[in-house]
Amino acid sequence: MRGWTLGSGSSGNAIVLESGAYRILIDCGFGPRAIAVRLRTLGIAPESISALLMTHEHIDHAQGAERAQKKYRWPVYGSAGTLLALPEIESRWRRPIAPGVPVAIDGFTIEAIAVPHDAASCFAYTVTASASGARVGVAHDLGAVPDELFGSFARCDALMLEANHDAELLRTGPYNLALQERVRGGRGHLSNAQGAALAAAVVHPGLRAISLLHLSAVNNTPALAEQAVTAAVRRAGFFGSVSAAPRWEPRLAFTV
Repeated sequence: MRGWTLGSGSSGNAIVLESGAYRILIDCGFGPRAIAVRLRTLGIAPESISALLMTHEHIDHAQGAERAQKKYRWPVYGSAGTLLALPEIESRWRRPIAPGVPVAIDGFTIEAIAVPHDAASCFAYTVTASASGARVGVAHDLGAVPDELFGSFARCDALMLEANHDAELLRTGPYNLALQERVRGGRGHLSNAQGAALAAAVVHPGLRAISLLHLSAVNNTPALAEQAVTAAVRRAGFFGSVSAAPRWEPRLAFTV
């Protein structure tokens, strides 16, 4: 299985996972044209996407979801609350799913985990390739880590995890106190230290790559995020790759 980020951060988020001939998109935080251009840069036709999985309805994750779905006729999976917040998607294309219930989509099995965020009902996901058994965990936009996430991510071959902000940069930066409290609150975003703690807690011999998601352009840097997570996972015995996803351009995150 391979995974790419198409862009990651408050300006837009999208991930594509591929197993053999099958591909799924997680979030669609760019307009249909931008999504198509980024996919084609990777040699992927938008029409080849089997499904769109939504983590939640915030604009940086869903900006292009309704228009792209209409154009490419993707089935859209997500929580009932998320799908209700995307009213332009016709009911025949909606696939509401519940946490803890595996769902088969072409060459993948997906499982949702409810995570705390200030959205209608936010999900993290595990995605398992049916052919190889390779498994990836995807979690961004969460203010705390529920116990269920540790168990689900403990068996992953690759992780895609939020490392939104450096706590000191957030404290001393330009955000007012109310916005700071929203970001670091229990329904906000994981800090570098929180993302590092999650990654270190689920290290196991089969883990091969960690991709860091949703870095703040104001309160973080790729170097700070990578340093924090790398230090934590090295202490836990992981010596694979740790890399921050770029904000604007597509990048290969892992091959497992």
